[in-house]
Amino acid sequence: MDPELLTIVVMNVMNTTRLVLHYFMSCETENDSVVPALLAAMETNNSRLLLAFTEQLHAVDRRYWARETSTEWWDRIVMHVWDDEQWLQNFRMRKSTFLELCAELAPALRRKDTRMRAALTVEKRVAIAVWKLATPDCYRSVAKQFGVGKSTVGAVVMQVCRAINRLLLRRTVTLGNVQEIIDGFEAMGFPNCGGAIDGTHIPILAPDHLAREYINRKGYFSMVLQALVDHRGRFTDINAGRSGKVHDAHIFQNTGLYRKLHSGTFFPDQKIPMGDVEMPIVILGDPAYPLLPWLMKPYTGKLDSSKERFNNRLSRCRMTVERAFGRLKGRWRCLFGRLDLDEENIPMVIAACCILHNICEVKGEKFPQEWSAEVERLAADFEQPDTRAIRGAQCVAIRIREALKEHFDHDSQ
Repeated sequence: MDPELLTIVVMNVMNTTRLVLHYFMSCETENDSVVPALLAAMETNNSRLLLAFTEQLHAVDRRYWARETSTEWWDRIVMHVWDDEQWLQNFRMRKSTFLELCAELAPALRRKDTRMRAALTVEKRVAIAVWKLATPDCYRSVAKQFGVGKSTVGAVVMQVCRAINRLLLRRTVTLGNVQEIIDGFEAMGFPNCGGAIDGTHIPILAPDHLAREYINRKGYFSMVLQALVDHRGRFTDINAGRSGKVHDAHIFQNTGLYRKLHSGTFFPDQKIPMGDVEMPIVILGDPAYPLLPWLMKPYTGKLDSSKERFNNRLSRCRMTVERAFGRLKGRWRCLFGRLDLDEENIPMVIAACCILHNICEVKGEKFPQEWSAEVERLAADFEQPDTRAIRGAQCVAIRIREALKEHFDHDSQ
């Protein structure tokens, strides 16, 4: 019998007995013992009816059940069978690095079991998030892979990215040993250099509000990641979340990095003589950035051999940031598709990918050549927009660049 129909029948019978009982209690009778006897009989019958109803409900097949899922792949295969090469290909890091990451994030991700179900372990939470960041898989595919619900994947990814930002950002994306960075760029041909800066566009879905503000010069929706890297391609400062329509120079001038560089508090006050001027620690940018005493950029327009030599030397060092972006996107392939996230969550996910990039670089995780080939292939789908050159320059900055040009000319002779 259908459960809904059975419920209606039982409730009708019980309501009828209540009406009968009220009728007898309202009647005047000479025998006061009739009503109590009748009440007792009705209670007995109602109890039997409820018991029969309960047994019938247990016998009826339920219409809705929780989906049965399997966690054997994760529990048995991945955690106990996979070797380091399989971990690297799928999680972009070896198992030892993964477990260290889990230990770092455990205070923010550990959950208690409930009476309804056992909580996901920290390792499984981190694995779900890292898998989603490292692959172009949709939420449904990741959910099936790990034996969890689709909504669980979305919640876990944000929990893990939030924990990565809160616990690891300041410790991982940091300047570190400045002299080591300067020596590294010096070996590459540029003196007193503290980093290379550039921006890259991350494709996103059209935002719900002000979508036109996110269309870049190539015609797709994007957010900009602007980053400063050291000589090894590790991020030392990141800024993510500005719309793809905004010029790189405008983004830069509204960052904390710009304010620190302008006030002289980001690098130590370490100047070297360059011709007849004192040259502070500088960073290197492309023509989209302004020429400043602490920011060197290439010459534009008609170039002679000296200017070309300067540009080549600067480009050789500035390529570190281009390679860093390539390795970032090669590891965390979610950055190559249109990020299927709410607009406010995208900067946090981009930052989490940058932090994981630095962790992998510090741990010496391999970056196979086929990943680079994949980056080049995917880059064609979302070509990076060209940015307009900034031509204004401060007088001191011009003198420093000219002195550097002459210094490189002297080196070549």
